[in-house]
Amino acid sequence: MLTLQRINNWSLKHQPQWLVIVRIALGLCLLAKGITFIRNSTILQEIFTRSSIPQGLYWLAYFIPWAHLFGGFLIVIGLFTRLAALLQIPILIGAIIFVNTRGGVYSGQSDLLFSILILILLIVFLIEGSGSYSVDRQVKNSHL
Repeated sequence: MLTLQRINNWSLKHQPQWLVIVRIALGLCLLAKGITFIRNSTILQEIFTRSSIPQGLYWLAYFIPWAHLFGGFLIVIGLFTRLAALLQIPILIGAIIFVNTRGGVYSGQSDLLFSILILILLIVFLIEGSGSYSVDRQVKNSHL
């Protein structure tokens, strides 16, 4: 627990302000992807049937849109950012391994580079946290 407190204190002191804009953009991307999957549920089901995902995991087609929607919202407002990022990381790893690597980087429908970028940003915010302009910071300051 002491290590987590050290990481949190270090990130609060050293996080640049522009990273808040990146956090909000990341959350909006996840939110938009969740809305896209919810509005057209057949997209995700087609992705599952075309990919090498085992049939026992097809229930994830109903979980992923809501995870993106709620996780993206939490990242945008900066509430439980580390937890939201942690829950998104396995989804993105699965998307990279099972879905996006089949077509390759240069295929017309590939989102591989975008998925890798989102995964890297999720890892950054898993480490950095939500930053100074966030609900987490406001709640923490109101209790002090």
